Amino acid sequence: MQSPIAAALVGLFATLAAIFPAGARGAPADSVAAADRNGPVYVASVDGAIGPATKDYLHRVLVEAADAGAACAVILMDTPGGLSASMRDIIKDILASPVPIVVYVAPSGARAASAGALIALAAHVAAMAPGTNIGAAHPVTIGAGGAEKDETMEEKITNDAAAYARSLATQRGRNVEWAEKVVRESISSTAEEALAEDVVDVVAPSLDDLLAAIDGRVVETAAGSAVVHTAGAVRVESAMSARERFLARISDPNIAYLLMLVGVFGIIFEFQNPGALFPGILGVIALITAAFALQMLPVNLTGLTLIALAIVLFILEVKVPSHGALTLGGVISMVIGSVMLIDSPLPFMRVSLSVIVPSVIFTALFFLFAVGAGLRAQRRRVSTGTSGLLGEVGVARSDVHEQGTVFVHGEYWNAWSDEPIASGARVTVLEVDGMKLKVAAVARGKEVS
Repeated sequence: MQSPIAAALVGLFATLAAIFPAGARGAPADSVAAADRNGPVYVASVDGAIGPATKDYLHRVLVEAADAGAACAVILMDTPGGLSASMRDIIKDILASPVPIVVYVAPSGARAASAGALIALAAHVAAMAPGTNIGAAHPVTIGAGGAEKDETMEEKITNDAAAYARSLATQRGRNVEWAEKVVRESISSTAEEALAEDVVDVVAPSLDDLLAAIDGRVVETAAGSAVVHTAGAVRVESAMSARERFLARISDPNIAYLLMLVGVFGIIFEFQNPGALFPGILGVIALITAAFALQMLPVNLTGLTLIALAIVLFILEVKVPSHGALTLGGVISMVIGSVMLIDSPLPFMRVSLSVIVPSVIFTALFFLFAVGAGLRAQRRRVSTGTSGLLGEVGVARSDVHEQGTVFVHGEYWNAWSDEPIASGARVTVLEVDGMKLKVAAVARGKEVS
């Protein structure tokens, strides 16, 4: 018979398969042969780190814009950067798009840093709002090795990123020297500086001003030359779908970390209370979701191993008290493992200490009190029912041998014994047979309970 948890797993996998279908990605350029430049203006917003959810979202918007024959697609951008793989997929979609793509760094105070700067370089039209900045695209390496290996690998990655930035700037007719410096020297420019250095095409205080400024501009798309007609165009705001919002939320390192802990708590609670079902099902769902989220992030296996070791140490503390030594080791292991879990030098790609510290404290308390109480209850001697009478001490109220009467645990019981016991003697219960007790005489000096 299939257990409820197994059934839940099967259902969960089916649901995930429906939510996250494989092979859904295609090239925007295949959607239409050429776009109607008098069509609507599609507007997408990127606010936060660039990752797989951002990549899927922008891919969908560009496909929809191409299918609708849009005049252009505007990407409102405010990002500190993100994953290189997701950035390159987004740039591939932009370069393959038959629809003009406008990257607009806005509102005032926004930035297009790191991966965002290269995406802006790839756009057909790059624009910024006053009070914004762009740049600081030096790549950072993920993973560890020897110092010599790290220097060699970093040089290779930097050279590759610099060549990529130069090629994008060359293709769009932008400042190639700036593109190289933004990678090698991590320079950053204000909107006015970027416009003066031929990095962006327009500085506009609002989206309306931007659309008015680029109306009639000629750009080269994957489908050929196109004139951007934005005057009077209908604006289509394209927000993230429920699936994309879900992906964006769980790909947050803090959310993925908490999901992992919830999964561990749920499964351990289920093992401690077989048949509770809900904690186990919730734990399995949380662990699978956390695994899906973590595979989108640069996870450090050493950090993951240290967190697993911490859980083991907490469990051992409950089973084999060590006067706090195992708990202290578990706390240290979990803190170090949590800090190392997401292997990235970028702060927004790591688990926050404000999340780690309360989580470690809660985990230690969970094992010491919640799990510990359950284990102690399982080991506690039964004190109710007939089984609770075993070992109890009472008094013989009559002579006891083949039969007799004893007073045990506040009640009178029929009893028998292997050896004759005189009335008034102390007895202990050896066996319970229905409503009759087998007793034996208690050695002198033992107190009656």
